[in-house]
Amino acid sequence: MTAPGRRGGTGARSVRPLAGVLAGMAVALTGTRVSAIALPWFVLVTTGSTARTGVVSLCEMAPYVLVKAFTGPLVDRAGPRTVSWTADVLSAAAVAAVVTAQLTGTLSFGLLLVLVALVGAARGPGDLAKEVLVPLAAERARVPLERAAGLAGVTERLASTVGPAAGGAVVALLGARTALVVIACCFAAGSAVIACCLPRHERAGTATGAEHAGAGADGTGAGAVQDAGVKAGGDGYWRRLADGFRFLRRDPLLLTVVVMVGVTNLLDAAFATLLLPVWARETGHGPGAIGTANSALGAAAVAGSLVAAAVGHRMRRRPVFFAGFLLAGAPRFVVLAADVPMAVVLAVFALSGFGAGFLNPILGAVNFERVPAGLRGRVNALGDSLAWAGIPLGGLVAGAAVAAWGLVPVLLAGGAAYFLTTNLAGLRPEWRHMDRRRGARPAASGSPAASGVPHARDGADAGQAGGGARDGEPGSAAGDLTSAGP
Repeated sequence: MTAPGRRGGTGARSVRPLAGVLAGMAVALTGTRVSAIALPWFVLVTTGSTARTGVVSLCEMAPYVLVKAFTGPLVDRAGPRTVSWTADVLSAAAVAAVVTAQLTGTLSFGLLLVLVALVGAARGPGDLAKEVLVPLAAERARVPLERAAGLAGVTERLASTVGPAAGGAVVALLGARTALVVIACCFAAGSAVIACCLPRHERAGTATGAEHAGAGADGTGAGAVQDAGVKAGGDGYWRRLADGFRFLRRDPLLLTVVVMVGVTNLLDAAFATLLLPVWARETGHGPGAIGTANSALGAAAVAGSLVAAAVGHRMRRRPVFFAGFLLAGAPRFVVLAADVPMAVVLAVFALSGFGAGFLNPILGAVNFERVPAGLRGRVNALGDSLAWAGIPLGGLVAGAAVAAWGLVPVLLAGGAAYFLTTNLAGLRPEWRHMDRRRGARPAASGSPAASGVPHARDGADAGQAGGGARDGEPGSAAGDLTSAGP
Protein backbone atom coordinates (compact mmCIF):
# COMPACT_ATOMS: atom_id res chain seq x y z
CA MET A 1 0.00 0.00 0.00
CA THR A 2 1.33 3.40 -0.94
CA ALA A 3 0.89 6.40 1.26
CA PRO A 4 -1.93 8.71 0.25
CA GLY A 5 -0.73 11.65 -1.73
CA ARG A 6 2.08 9.65 -3.39
CA ARG A 7 2.12 8.20 -6.86
CA GLY A 8 1.77 4.52 -7.27
CA GLY A 9 -1.16 3.90 -4.96
CA THR A 10 -3.49 1.02 -5.58
CA GLY A 11 -6.32 1.75 -8.00
CA ALA A 12 -7.12 4.90 -9.92
CA ARG A 13 -7.05 8.19 -8.06
CA SER A 14 -10.52 9.55 -7.31
CA VAL A 15 -11.56 12.45 -5.09
CA ARG A 16 -15.25 11.54 -5.31
CA PRO A 17 -15.28 9.27 -2.23
CA LEU A 18 -13.53 11.88 -0.07
CA ALA A 19 -15.86 14.62 -1.30
CA GLY A 20 -18.81 12.33 -0.64
CA VAL A 21 -17.70 11.50 2.91
CA LEU A 22 -17.15 15.16 3.75
CA ALA A 23 -20.48 16.18 2.20
CA GLY A 24 -22.30 13.39 4.02
CA MET A 25 -20.68 14.41 7.30
CA ALA A 26 -21.57 18.05 6.72
CA VAL A 27 -25.25 17.38 6.04
CA ALA A 28 -25.76 14.81 8.80
CA LEU A 29 -23.82 16.79 11.42
CA THR A 30 -25.75 19.94 10.55
CA GLY A 31 -28.94 17.99 11.18
CA THR A 32 -27.54 16.88 14.52
CA ARG A 33 -26.68 20.43 15.54
CA VAL A 34 -30.09 21.70 14.46
CA SER A 35 -31.70 18.96 16.54
CA ALA A 36 -29.79 20.19 19.62
CA ILE A 37 -31.88 23.37 19.36
CA ALA A 38 -35.11 22.12 17.83
CA LEU A 39 -35.76 18.95 19.81
CA PRO A 40 -35.59 20.48 23.32
CA TRP A 41 -37.71 23.41 22.14
CA PHE A 42 -40.24 21.03 20.60
CA VAL A 43 -40.54 19.17 23.90
CA LEU A 44 -40.88 22.42 25.85
CA VAL A 45 -43.65 23.84 23.64
CA THR A 46 -45.56 20.56 23.45
CA THR A 47 -45.25 19.46 27.09
CA GLY A 48 -44.35 22.66 28.96
CA SER A 49 -42.13 20.62 31.26
CA THR A 50 -38.42 21.29 31.78
CA ALA A 51 -38.08 17.97 33.60
CA ARG A 52 -39.43 16.07 30.60
CA THR A 53 -37.10 18.02 28.33
CA GLY A 54 -34.14 16.81 30.38
CA VAL A 55 -35.41 13.22 30.23
CA VAL A 56 -35.68 13.44 26.43
CA SER A 57 -32.09 14.69 26.17
CA LEU A 58 -30.92 11.82 28.35
CA CYS A 59 -32.84 9.31 26.23
CA GLU A 60 -31.04 10.55 23.13
CA MET A 61 -27.47 10.72 24.45
CA ALA A 62 -27.41 7.56 26.58
CA PRO A 63 -28.19 5.23 23.63
CA TYR A 64 -25.77 7.22 21.48
CA VAL A 65 -22.79 6.57 23.75
CA LEU A 66 -23.80 3.01 24.69
CA VAL A 67 -24.59 1.74 21.20
CA LYS A 68 -21.55 3.41 19.71
CA ALA A 69 -19.32 1.65 22.24
CA PHE A 70 -20.54 -1.79 21.16
CA THR A 71 -21.11 -1.26 17.46
CA GLY A 72 -17.47 -1.30 16.34
CA PRO A 73 -17.45 -4.97 15.29
CA LEU A 74 -20.56 -4.34 13.18
CA VAL A 75 -18.87 -1.46 11.35
CA ASP A 76 -15.78 -3.57 10.70
CA ARG A 77 -17.79 -6.53 9.45
CA ALA A 78 -20.62 -4.92 7.46
CA GLY A 79 -18.50 -2.01 6.21
CA PRO A 80 -18.70 1.67 7.16
CA ARG A 81 -20.52 2.70 3.98
CA THR A 82 -23.42 0.35 4.65
CA VAL A 83 -23.62 1.24 8.33
CA SER A 84 -23.43 4.99 7.61
CA TRP A 85 -26.26 5.28 5.11
CA THR A 86 -28.45 2.76 6.94
CA ALA A 87 -28.04 4.59 10.26
CA ASP A 88 -28.90 7.93 8.65
CA VAL A 89 -32.02 6.43 7.09
CA LEU A 90 -33.11 5.13 10.49
CA SER A 91 -32.47 8.55 12.07
CA ALA A 92 -34.48 10.29 9.34
CA ALA A 93 -37.34 7.81 9.73
CA ALA A 94 -37.45 8.22 13.51
CA VAL A 95 -37.52 12.04 13.32
CA ALA A 96 -40.19 11.89 10.60
CA ALA A 97 -42.22 9.56 12.82
CA VAL A 98 -42.16 12.17 15.60
CA VAL A 99 -43.60 14.77 13.23
CA THR A 100 -46.21 12.36 11.85
CA ALA A 101 -47.35 11.25 15.29
CA GLN A 102 -47.61 14.84 16.47
CA LEU A 103 -49.70 15.82 13.42
CA THR A 104 -52.05 12.87 13.92
CA GLY A 105 -52.38 13.41 17.65
CA THR A 106 -50.86 10.04 18.57
CA LEU A 107 -47.58 11.28 20.02
CA SER A 108 -47.49 10.24 23.66
CA PHE A 109 -44.51 11.06 25.86
CA GLY A 110 -43.56 7.39 25.99
CA LEU A 111 -43.57 7.13 22.19
CA LEU A 112 -41.48 10.29 21.97
CA LEU A 113 -38.87 8.77 24.28
CA VAL A 114 -38.73 5.61 22.17
CA LEU A 115 -38.29 7.54 18.92
CA VAL A 116 -35.68 9.87 20.39
CA ALA A 117 -33.77 6.87 21.77
CA LEU A 118 -33.85 5.35 18.28
CA VAL A 119 -32.38 8.54 16.85
CA GLY A 120 -29.54 8.46 19.38
CA ALA A 121 -28.93 4.74 18.90
CA ALA A 122 -28.71 5.19 15.12
CA ARG A 123 -26.51 8.30 15.27
CA GLY A 124 -23.81 6.49 17.25
CA PRO A 125 -22.86 3.89 14.62
CA GLY A 126 -23.57 6.36 11.82
CA ASP A 127 -21.04 8.87 13.15
CA LEU A 128 -18.53 6.11 13.85
CA ALA A 129 -18.85 4.79 10.30
CA LYS A 130 -18.13 8.23 8.84
CA GLU A 131 -14.98 8.49 10.95
CA VAL A 132 -13.79 5.15 9.55
CA LEU A 133 -14.57 6.21 5.98
CA VAL A 134 -12.25 9.24 6.09
CA PRO A 135 -8.90 7.39 5.80
CA LEU A 136 -10.31 5.03 3.16
CA ALA A 137 -11.49 7.95 1.06
CA ALA A 138 -8.18 9.77 1.63
CA GLU A 139 -6.27 6.78 0.34
CA ARG A 140 -8.46 6.61 -2.75
CA ALA A 141 -7.89 10.33 -3.39
CA ARG A 142 -4.16 10.02 -2.52
CA VAL A 143 -4.49 12.91 -0.10
CA PRO A 144 -2.12 13.24 2.90
CA LEU A 145 -3.66 11.94 6.09
CA GLU A 146 -3.26 15.28 7.88
CA ARG A 147 -5.11 17.03 5.08
CA ALA A 148 -7.99 14.55 5.07
CA ALA A 149 -8.28 14.72 8.87
CA GLY A 150 -8.07 18.51 8.68
CA LEU A 151 -10.88 18.68 6.14
CA ALA A 152 -12.99 16.41 8.34
CA GLY A 153 -12.23 18.73 11.26
CA VAL A 154 -13.26 21.76 9.21
CA THR A 155 -16.51 20.02 8.35
CA GLU A 156 -17.26 19.27 12.00
CA ARG A 157 -16.36 22.78 13.14
CA LEU A 158 -18.50 24.37 10.43
CA ALA A 159 -21.44 22.17 11.38
CA SER A 160 -20.95 23.13 15.03
CA THR A 161 -20.86 26.83 14.12
CA VAL A 162 -23.57 27.00 11.46
CA GLY A 163 -25.92 24.29 12.73
CA PRO A 164 -27.02 25.90 16.01
CA ALA A 165 -27.50 29.27 14.33
CA ALA A 166 -29.53 27.67 11.55
CA GLY A 167 -31.52 25.67 14.08
CA GLY A 168 -32.35 28.76 16.10
CA ALA A 169 -33.40 30.65 12.98
CA VAL A 170 -35.61 27.83 11.69
CA VAL A 171 -37.27 27.36 15.07
CA ALA A 172 -37.86 31.11 15.46
CA LEU A 173 -39.21 31.63 11.95
CA LEU A 174 -41.00 28.37 11.14
CA GLY A 175 -41.52 26.59 14.46
CA ALA A 176 -40.06 23.51 16.10
CA ARG A 177 -42.13 21.04 14.07
CA THR A 178 -40.82 22.44 10.78
CA ALA A 179 -37.31 22.28 12.20
CA LEU A 180 -37.80 18.56 12.83
CA VAL A 181 -38.73 18.14 9.17
CA VAL A 182 -35.48 19.91 8.25
CA ILE A 183 -33.57 17.52 10.52
CA ALA A 184 -35.15 14.48 8.87
CA CYS A 185 -34.25 15.87 5.44
CA CYS A 186 -30.64 16.41 6.55
CA PHE A 187 -30.28 12.81 7.71
CA ALA A 188 -31.89 11.52 4.52
CA ALA A 189 -29.63 13.69 2.35
CA GLY A 190 -26.54 12.51 4.23
CA SER A 191 -27.57 8.91 3.65
CA ALA A 192 -28.07 9.52 -0.07
CA VAL A 193 -24.69 11.23 -0.46
CA ILE A 194 -22.79 8.37 1.21
CA ALA A 195 -24.70 5.72 -0.75
CA CYS A 196 -24.17 7.44 -4.09
CA CYS A 197 -20.61 8.77 -3.81
CA LEU A 198 -18.84 5.77 -2.31
CA PRO A 199 -18.30 2.47 -4.12
CA ARG A 200 -20.36 -0.38 -2.78
CA HIS A 201 -17.25 -2.36 -1.90
CA GLU A 202 -15.81 0.51 0.18
CA ARG A 203 -15.37 -0.93 3.63
CA ALA A 204 -12.88 -0.76 6.44
CA GLY A 205 -12.15 -4.44 6.22
CA THR A 206 -13.47 -7.46 8.02
CA ALA A 207 -11.96 -10.27 9.96
CA THR A 208 -12.45 -12.52 6.99
CA GLY A 209 -11.90 -9.92 4.28
CA ALA A 210 -9.51 -7.05 4.55
CA GLU A 211 -7.39 -8.57 7.25
CA HIS A 212 -6.63 -11.45 4.91
CA ALA A 213 -6.31 -9.12 1.94
CA GLY A 214 -3.65 -7.19 3.79
CA ALA A 215 -1.45 -10.25 4.03
CA GLY A 216 1.55 -9.88 1.79
CA ALA A 217 0.77 -6.29 0.80
CA ASP A 218 3.77 -5.05 2.72
CA GLY A 219 5.17 -8.18 4.21
CA THR A 220 2.84 -8.20 7.19
CA GLY A 221 -0.91 -8.59 6.80
CA ALA A 222 -2.84 -11.18 8.75
CA GLY A 223 0.28 -12.53 10.33
CA ALA A 224 1.02 -9.16 11.88
CA VAL A 225 -2.44 -9.06 13.31
CA GLN A 226 -1.84 -12.41 14.96
CA ASP A 227 1.44 -11.10 16.35
CA ALA A 228 -0.50 -8.27 17.93
CA GLY A 229 -2.71 -10.70 19.74
CA VAL A 230 -5.58 -10.70 17.23
CA LYS A 231 -6.30 -13.84 15.27
CA ALA A 232 -7.49 -13.11 11.74
CA GLY A 233 -10.75 -14.78 10.93
CA GLY A 234 -12.28 -14.63 14.41
CA ASP A 235 -15.98 -14.10 13.69
CA GLY A 236 -17.49 -14.05 17.17
CA TYR A 237 -18.87 -10.67 18.19
CA TRP A 238 -17.34 -10.63 21.68
CA ARG A 239 -14.03 -11.87 20.34
CA ARG A 240 -13.97 -9.10 17.74
CA LEU A 241 -14.85 -6.54 20.39
CA ALA A 242 -12.07 -7.87 22.61
CA ASP A 243 -9.65 -7.52 19.69
CA GLY A 244 -10.36 -3.79 19.57
CA PHE A 245 -9.94 -3.42 23.32
CA ARG A 246 -6.68 -5.35 23.19
CA PHE A 247 -5.27 -3.12 20.47
CA LEU A 248 -6.25 0.01 22.35
CA ARG A 249 -4.89 -1.23 25.66
CA ARG A 250 -1.51 -2.25 24.24
CA ASP A 251 -0.57 0.98 22.48
CA PRO A 252 1.15 3.28 25.02
CA LEU A 253 0.89 6.46 22.96
CA LEU A 254 -2.72 6.24 21.94
CA LEU A 255 -3.93 4.97 25.29
CA THR A 256 -2.25 8.02 26.85
CA VAL A 257 -4.01 10.24 24.31
CA VAL A 258 -7.42 8.76 25.13
CA VAL A 259 -6.94 9.19 28.88
CA MET A 260 -5.64 12.75 28.50
CA VAL A 261 -8.45 13.80 26.17
CA GLY A 262 -10.98 12.14 28.46
CA VAL A 263 -9.87 14.50 31.26
CA THR A 264 -9.89 17.57 29.00
CA ASN A 265 -13.32 16.63 27.66
CA LEU A 266 -14.65 16.59 31.21
CA LEU A 267 -13.15 20.05 31.81
CA ASP A 268 -14.53 21.34 28.50
CA ALA A 269 -17.99 20.04 29.38
CA ALA A 270 -17.84 21.73 32.77
CA PHE A 271 -16.76 24.97 31.12
CA ALA A 272 -19.38 24.97 28.37
CA THR A 273 -22.39 23.74 30.30
CA LEU A 274 -21.94 25.57 33.60
CA LEU A 275 -18.92 27.82 34.11
CA LEU A 276 -19.48 30.00 31.04
CA PRO A 277 -23.22 30.50 31.70
CA VAL A 278 -22.57 31.31 35.38
CA TRP A 279 -19.89 33.81 34.35
CA ALA A 280 -22.31 35.46 31.90
CA ARG A 281 -24.93 35.79 34.62
CA GLU A 282 -22.65 37.01 37.41
CA THR A 283 -20.86 39.58 35.26
CA GLY A 284 -24.09 40.92 33.77
CA HIS A 285 -23.04 40.22 30.19
CA GLY A 286 -26.09 38.01 29.73
CA PRO A 287 -26.74 35.07 27.41
CA GLY A 288 -25.73 37.09 24.35
CA ALA A 289 -22.12 36.97 25.55
CA ILE A 290 -22.23 33.17 25.53
CA GLY A 291 -23.22 33.07 21.89
CA THR A 292 -20.71 35.74 20.92
CA ALA A 293 -17.84 34.02 22.72
CA ASN A 294 -18.69 30.63 21.24
CA SER A 295 -18.99 32.15 17.78
CA ALA A 296 -15.51 33.67 18.10
CA LEU A 297 -14.13 30.34 19.26
CA GLY A 298 -15.92 28.36 16.54
CA ALA A 299 -14.93 30.66 13.69
CA ALA A 300 -11.29 30.65 14.77
CA ALA A 301 -11.37 26.85 15.12
CA VAL A 302 -12.57 26.59 11.51
CA ALA A 303 -9.65 28.82 10.46
CA GLY A 304 -7.21 26.67 12.43
CA SER A 305 -8.57 23.50 10.86
CA LEU A 306 -8.23 25.02 7.39
CA VAL A 307 -4.59 25.89 8.04
CA ALA A 308 -3.99 22.38 9.40
CA ALA A 309 -5.61 20.86 6.32
CA ALA A 310 -3.45 22.99 4.02
CA VAL A 311 -0.01 22.70 5.62
CA GLY A 312 -0.36 20.33 8.56
CA HIS A 313 1.37 17.46 6.75
CA ARG A 314 4.52 19.62 6.54
CA MET A 315 4.67 20.38 10.26
CA ARG A 316 6.15 18.41 13.12
CA ARG A 317 3.17 17.04 14.95
CA ARG A 318 4.31 17.02 18.55
CA PRO A 319 5.20 20.73 19.00
CA VAL A 320 2.13 21.83 17.04
CA PHE A 321 -0.09 19.51 19.07
CA PHE A 322 1.05 20.77 22.47
CA ALA A 323 1.11 24.39 21.33
CA GLY A 324 -2.49 23.94 20.20
CA PHE A 325 -3.47 22.48 23.56
CA LEU A 326 -1.63 25.30 25.38
CA LEU A 327 -3.81 27.82 23.53
CA ALA A 328 -7.04 25.82 23.54
CA GLY A 329 -7.34 25.02 27.23
CA ALA A 330 -6.22 27.06 30.22
CA PRO A 331 -6.48 30.59 28.70
CA ARG A 332 -10.27 30.36 28.44
CA PHE A 333 -10.62 29.56 32.13
CA VAL A 334 -8.15 32.23 33.24
CA VAL A 335 -9.63 35.07 31.18
CA LEU A 336 -13.09 34.50 32.67
CA ALA A 337 -11.58 34.59 36.15
CA ALA A 338 -9.98 37.98 35.44
CA ASP A 339 -11.94 41.22 35.38
CA VAL A 340 -11.21 42.21 31.76
CA PRO A 341 -13.24 43.89 29.00
CA MET A 342 -15.40 41.73 26.75
CA ALA A 343 -13.10 42.47 23.80
CA VAL A 344 -10.24 40.73 25.62
CA VAL A 345 -12.44 37.72 26.36
CA LEU A 346 -13.35 37.42 22.68
CA ALA A 347 -9.71 37.72 21.63
CA VAL A 348 -8.67 34.93 24.01
CA PHE A 349 -11.54 32.71 22.86
CA ALA A 350 -10.55 33.26 19.24
CA LEU A 351 -6.93 32.37 20.04
CA SER A 352 -8.09 29.23 21.86
CA GLY A 353 -10.28 28.23 18.95
CA PHE A 354 -7.42 28.67 16.48
CA GLY A 355 -5.20 26.42 18.57
CA ALA A 356 -7.95 23.83 18.94
CA GLY A 357 -8.34 23.68 15.16
CA PHE A 358 -4.98 21.92 14.85
CA LEU A 359 -5.65 19.15 17.36
CA ASN A 360 -8.11 16.79 15.70
CA PRO A 361 -6.31 16.78 12.32
CA ILE A 362 -3.14 15.60 14.07
CA LEU A 363 -4.98 13.03 16.18
CA GLY A 364 -6.90 11.79 13.17
CA ALA A 365 -3.74 11.35 11.10
CA VAL A 366 -2.03 9.43 13.91
CA ASN A 367 -5.06 7.20 14.24
CA PHE A 368 -5.24 6.52 10.50
CA GLU A 369 -1.58 5.51 10.46
CA ARG A 370 -1.62 3.28 13.50
CA VAL A 371 -4.95 1.43 13.47
CA PRO A 372 -5.29 -1.36 10.89
CA ALA A 373 -8.26 -0.77 8.60
CA GLY A 374 -10.01 -3.95 9.68
CA LEU A 375 -9.99 -2.84 13.32
CA ARG A 376 -10.85 0.85 13.02
CA GLY A 377 -14.53 0.47 13.78
CA ARG A 378 -14.19 -1.36 17.07
CA VAL A 379 -11.05 0.52 18.23
CA ASN A 380 -12.58 3.93 17.44
CA ALA A 381 -15.84 2.97 19.13
CA LEU A 382 -14.11 1.99 22.36
CA GLY A 383 -11.85 5.03 22.26
CA ASP A 384 -14.83 7.34 21.74
CA SER A 385 -16.59 5.90 24.75
CA LEU A 386 -13.55 6.30 26.98
CA ALA A 387 -12.88 9.85 25.82
CA TRP A 388 -16.52 10.82 26.33
CA ALA A 389 -16.97 9.07 29.66
CA GLY A 390 -16.46 12.21 31.73
CA ILE A 391 -18.67 14.53 29.69
CA PRO A 392 -21.93 13.78 31.54
CA LEU A 393 -20.15 14.50 34.83
CA GLY A 394 -18.67 17.84 33.80
CA GLY A 395 -21.61 20.07 34.64
CA LEU A 396 -22.41 18.10 37.80
CA VAL A 397 -18.88 18.38 39.19
CA ALA A 398 -18.57 22.05 38.23
CA GLY A 399 -21.94 22.90 39.78
CA ALA A 400 -21.01 21.32 43.09
CA ALA A 401 -17.60 23.03 43.06
CA VAL A 402 -19.01 26.49 42.31
CA ALA A 403 -21.60 26.07 45.06
CA ALA A 404 -18.84 25.20 47.52
CA TRP A 405 -16.04 27.61 46.55
CA GLY A 406 -17.41 30.18 44.12
CA LEU A 407 -16.86 30.80 40.41
CA VAL A 408 -13.40 32.41 40.29
CA PRO A 409 -11.56 29.73 42.34
CA VAL A 410 -13.17 27.00 40.24
CA LEU A 411 -12.18 28.74 37.00
CA LEU A 412 -8.59 29.05 38.17
CA ALA A 413 -8.55 25.44 39.36
CA GLY A 414 -10.01 24.29 36.05
CA GLY A 415 -7.38 26.19 34.09
CA ALA A 416 -4.62 24.74 36.25
CA ALA A 417 -6.01 21.22 35.84
CA TYR A 418 -6.16 21.69 32.06
CA PHE A 419 -2.58 22.98 31.91
CA LEU A 420 -1.17 20.24 34.13
CA THR A 421 -3.10 17.44 32.39
CA THR A 422 -1.82 18.32 28.93
CA ASN A 423 1.72 19.26 29.91
CA LEU A 424 2.39 16.45 32.40
CA ALA A 425 1.06 13.93 29.90
CA GLY A 426 3.36 15.48 27.32
CA LEU A 427 6.40 14.55 29.41
CA ARG A 428 5.76 10.86 28.89
CA PRO A 429 8.15 9.14 26.46
CA GLU A 430 5.34 7.76 24.26
CA TRP A 431 4.88 11.13 22.56
CA ARG A 432 8.12 10.78 20.59
CA HIS A 433 6.22 8.28 18.39
CA MET A 434 3.71 10.93 17.32
CA ASP A 435 5.87 12.49 14.62
CA ARG A 436 5.54 10.64 11.38
CA ARG A 437 8.74 9.19 10.02
CA ARG A 438 9.72 9.70 6.43
CA GLY A 439 8.10 7.02 4.31
CA ALA A 440 5.53 6.12 6.95
CA ARG A 441 2.29 4.73 5.60
CA PRO A 442 -1.24 4.34 6.87
CA ALA A 443 -1.92 1.04 8.58
CA ALA A 444 -2.91 -1.52 6.01
CA SER A 445 -5.81 -3.82 6.49
CA GLY A 446 -4.71 -6.01 9.33
CA SER A 447 -1.21 -4.57 9.31
CA PRO A 448 -0.08 -2.79 12.46
CA ALA A 449 3.45 -2.57 11.14
CA ALA A 450 2.41 -0.57 8.10
CA SER A 451 2.48 2.68 9.99
CA GLY A 452 6.25 2.79 10.22
CA VAL A 453 5.92 3.80 13.87
CA PRO A 454 7.73 1.88 16.62
CA HIS A 455 5.39 -0.69 18.11
CA ALA A 456 4.67 -1.78 21.60
CA ARG A 457 6.86 -4.58 22.85
CA ASP A 458 4.16 -7.20 22.29
CA GLY A 459 3.74 -6.21 18.64
CA ALA A 460 0.43 -4.41 18.98
CA ASP A 461 0.33 -1.04 17.33
CA ALA A 462 -3.16 0.30 17.28
CA GLY A 463 -5.18 2.64 19.37
CA GLN A 464 -7.57 5.54 19.17
CA ALA A 465 -6.56 9.05 18.48
CA GLY A 466 -8.86 10.16 15.73
CA GLY A 467 -12.17 8.75 16.79
CA GLY A 468 -11.78 8.11 20.49
CA ALA A 469 -9.93 11.31 21.16
CA ARG A 470 -12.28 13.55 19.31
CA ASP A 471 -14.07 16.65 20.38
CA GLY A 472 -16.27 15.83 23.30
CA GLU A 473 -18.54 18.73 22.60
CA PRO A 474 -21.77 17.93 24.44
CA GLY A 475 -24.48 16.89 22.05
CA SER A 476 -22.12 16.47 19.14
CA ALA A 477 -21.65 13.43 17.07
CA ALA A 478 -18.31 12.94 16.27
CA GLY A 479 -16.81 12.64 15.37
CA ASP A 480 -17.56 14.46 16.50
CA LEU A 481 -14.57 13.04 20.05
CA THR A 482 -14.14 13.62 19.46
CA SER A 483 -11.96 15.31 20.57
CA ALA A 484 -9.25 17.43 21.76
CA GLY A 485 -10.02 21.00 22.52
CA PRO A 486 -13.18 23.01 23.02
